[in-house]
Amino acid sequence: MKSMTGFGYTEYNDEKMNLTLELKSYNNRYLDVYVNIPPFLSPLEPGIRAFLNRKVGRGKVECVVRLKELEEDMLVTIDKGVAAGYIQALKSLKESTGIDGEIELSHLLQMNGILKTSKNRDLDRYEKIINQKLEEAFQEFEESKIQEGTITEADLVSSLDILEDRAAHFESRACEMEEEIKKNIRERFEKLLEERYDENRVLAETAILLMKYSINEEIVRLKGHLSSFREGMKEDKPIGKKLDFLCQEIGREINTIGSKSSQNDVIQAVVDSKDNLERIREQLRNLE
Repeated sequence: MKSMTGFGYTEYNDEKMNLTLELKSYNNRYLDVYVNIPPFLSPLEPGIRAFLNRKVGRGKVECVVRLKELEEDMLVTIDKGVAAGYIQALKSLKESTGIDGEIELSHLLQMNGILKTSKNRDLDRYEKIINQKLEEAFQEFEESKIQEGTITEADLVSSLDILEDRAAHFESRACEMEEEIKKNIRERFEKLLEERYDENRVLAETAILLMKYSINEEIVRLKGHLSSFREGMKEDKPIGKKLDFLCQEIGREINTIGSKSSQNDVIQAVVDSKDNLERIREQLRNLE
């Protein structure tokens, strides 16, 4: 079981650069990957995004790559066409103004666009380093999510134990509730009709009320959902969405049991169940 919140960090340093890679994630209903990387490394972004899409089930995931270059490999080129244009322009200027003097290199060096520079960057080398560091950061990232997920799991188990206890209480009271319904129907007939009532009519009315107020089916479904929830917690894959769906089904059965019951102890057990179910839902918001 893993939390949606996690953190991972790693560094790479050599004589040419300092690189850091940071992974962070927050709660989110769906998977949302954000990659922040230096512009010249943007061709590597799809690979980073694909890696995180494969590894993470849901949550808002941020990957930030920071790079400081300590030694730059520069390529300097001469734009001969621009240089020739400047020379021709300077010659024309001399002729039109009558100024004497030779055109020197220092004059041309003050002009823009003659010398052009570009950085020699080995993108394959950067990709290899970043992929390695991404794996390292992701290991720490996963460990932090598992560690927090373990704490969440303990809270879930505690609340689930209470829900199962309340389900057992509903089951123990179900037969008594049915007997009370039968007793109340018979007493009403006896009070209104004394000895002249039709036994078949009593049985028919009892059957109608039992269909309306019996909670046996709800208890069976509730126990089944709770069992599925406990089994789901053991799965080694993202389970947040599945458990959230089971919570909806559990809540539906608890509400129905509450609507059919008038016994104080059953109503109190319903209240306890709803309170612990809400605690579970809050915890599931943190799970992947």
